[in-house]
Amino acid sequence: QLQLVESGGGLVQPGGSLRLSCAASGFILDYYSMGWFRQAPGKEREGVSCISSVGGSTNYAYSVKGRFTISRDNAKNTVYLQMDNLRPEDTAVYYCAAGLIIATLCEPYEYDYWGQGTQVTVSS
Repeated sequence: QLQLVESGGGLVQPGGSLRLSCAASGFILDYYSMGWFRQAPGKEREGVSCISSVGGSTNYAYSVKGRFTISRDNAKNTVYLQMDNLRPEDTAVYYCAAGLIIATLCEPYEYDYWGQGTQVTVSS
Protein backbone atom coordinates (compact mmCIF):
# COMPACT_ATOMS: atom_id res chain seq x y z
CA GLN A 1 0.00 0.00 0.00
CA LEU A 2 1.45 3.32 -1.06
CA GLN A 3 1.96 5.66 1.87
CA LEU A 4 3.49 9.09 2.42
CA VAL A 5 4.31 10.31 5.91
CA GLU A 6 5.42 13.89 6.55
CA SER A 7 7.40 15.04 9.55
CA GLY A 8 9.37 18.04 10.70
CA GLY A 9 6.67 20.63 11.11
CA GLY A 10 6.31 22.82 14.17
CA LEU A 11 6.37 26.32 15.60
CA VAL A 12 9.21 28.59 14.55
CA GLN A 13 9.93 32.29 14.86
CA PRO A 14 10.10 34.52 11.80
CA GLY A 15 13.48 34.15 10.14
CA GLY A 16 13.90 30.63 11.43
CA SER A 17 14.28 27.35 9.58
CA LEU A 18 12.60 23.97 9.39
CA ARG A 19 13.24 20.87 7.34
CA LEU A 20 10.27 18.79 6.35
CA SER A 21 10.68 15.14 5.44
CA CYS A 22 8.36 12.88 3.48
CA ALA A 23 8.99 9.17 3.87
CA ALA A 24 7.48 7.04 1.13
CA SER A 25 6.62 3.37 1.40
CA GLY A 26 4.92 0.84 -0.82
CA PHE A 27 6.38 2.18 -4.05
CA ILE A 28 9.68 3.08 -5.67
CA LEU A 29 10.27 6.80 -5.41
CA ASP A 30 12.45 6.92 -8.53
CA TYR A 31 9.46 6.69 -10.87
CA TYR A 32 7.46 9.48 -9.26
CA SER A 33 7.53 13.21 -9.38
CA MET A 34 7.18 14.57 -5.88
CA GLY A 35 5.73 17.77 -4.59
CA TRP A 36 5.19 19.84 -1.50
CA PHE A 37 1.94 21.72 -1.22
CA ARG A 38 0.44 23.84 1.50
CA GLN A 39 -2.97 24.99 2.58
CA ALA A 40 -3.68 27.84 4.94
CA PRO A 41 -7.08 28.31 6.61
CA GLY A 42 -9.62 29.65 4.15
CA LYS A 43 -7.28 29.29 1.19
CA GLU A 44 -6.88 26.80 -1.61
CA ARG A 45 -4.11 24.27 -1.65
CA GLU A 46 -1.12 25.62 -3.52
CA GLY A 47 2.07 24.19 -4.92
CA VAL A 48 5.16 25.15 -2.96
CA SER A 49 7.85 23.14 -4.71
CA CYS A 50 8.08 20.07 -6.89
CA ILE A 51 10.80 17.84 -8.27
CA SER A 52 10.45 15.70 -11.36
CA SER A 53 11.09 11.99 -11.56
CA VAL A 54 13.38 12.28 -14.58
CA GLY A 55 16.27 14.69 -14.37
CA GLY A 56 15.30 16.03 -10.99
CA SER A 57 14.08 19.35 -12.36
CA THR A 58 12.70 21.59 -9.66
CA ASN A 59 10.18 24.37 -9.55
CA TYR A 60 9.16 26.75 -6.81
CA ALA A 61 6.33 29.08 -6.05
CA TYR A 62 7.42 32.67 -6.49
CA SER A 63 6.81 33.40 -2.82
CA VAL A 64 9.36 30.80 -1.66
CA LYS A 65 12.08 31.10 -4.29
CA GLY A 66 15.46 31.62 -2.71
CA ARG A 67 14.19 30.51 0.70
CA PHE A 68 13.03 26.93 0.20
CA THR A 69 14.91 23.99 -1.31
CA ILE A 70 13.42 20.67 -2.35
CA SER A 71 15.52 17.54 -2.62
CA ARG A 72 15.03 13.82 -2.92
CA ASP A 73 17.01 10.80 -1.76
CA ASN A 74 15.72 7.89 -3.80
CA ALA A 75 17.90 5.44 -1.88
CA LYS A 76 16.07 6.43 1.29
CA ASN A 77 12.72 6.84 -0.47
CA THR A 78 12.49 10.27 1.09
CA VAL A 79 11.84 13.81 -0.10
CA TYR A 80 12.83 16.90 1.84
CA LEU A 81 11.85 20.54 1.95
CA GLN A 82 14.40 22.82 3.57
CA MET A 83 12.68 26.03 4.58
CA ASP A 84 14.81 29.02 5.56
CA ASN A 85 13.99 32.60 6.44
CA LEU A 86 10.44 31.62 7.28
CA ARG A 87 7.73 34.25 7.31
CA PRO A 88 4.35 34.36 9.07
CA GLU A 89 2.65 33.97 5.69
CA ASP A 90 4.30 30.54 5.34
CA THR A 91 2.03 29.27 8.10
CA ALA A 92 -0.03 26.39 6.74
CA VAL A 93 -0.46 22.65 6.70
CA TYR A 94 2.19 21.23 4.39
CA TYR A 95 1.46 18.13 2.35
CA CYS A 96 3.72 15.79 0.45
CA ALA A 97 2.40 14.27 -2.76
CA ALA A 98 3.49 11.75 -5.37
CA GLY A 99 2.53 11.56 -9.01
CA LEU A 100 3.45 9.01 -11.65
CA ILE A 101 4.47 11.73 -14.07
CA ILE A 102 7.76 12.57 -15.75
CA ALA A 103 7.52 16.34 -15.60
CA THR A 104 5.42 18.49 -13.33
CA LEU A 105 3.80 21.90 -13.28
CA CYS A 106 3.48 21.56 -9.53
CA GLU A 107 -0.30 21.67 -9.64
CA PRO A 108 -2.34 19.56 -7.16
CA TYR A 109 -4.38 17.88 -9.90
CA GLU A 110 -1.26 16.15 -11.22
CA TYR A 111 -0.74 14.18 -8.02
CA ASP A 112 -2.49 11.00 -7.04
CA TYR A 113 -1.11 10.20 -3.60
CA TRP A 114 -1.03 12.47 -0.58
CA GLY A 115 0.30 12.43 2.94
CA GLN A 116 -1.69 13.47 5.98
CA GLY A 117 0.05 16.83 6.31
CA THR A 118 2.22 18.52 8.90
CA GLN A 119 1.51 21.88 10.51
CA VAL A 120 4.02 24.70 10.12
CA THR A 121 3.42 27.81 12.21
CA VAL A 122 5.63 30.87 11.91
CA SER A 123 5.01 33.27 14.75
CA SER A 124 6.84 35.31 17.33
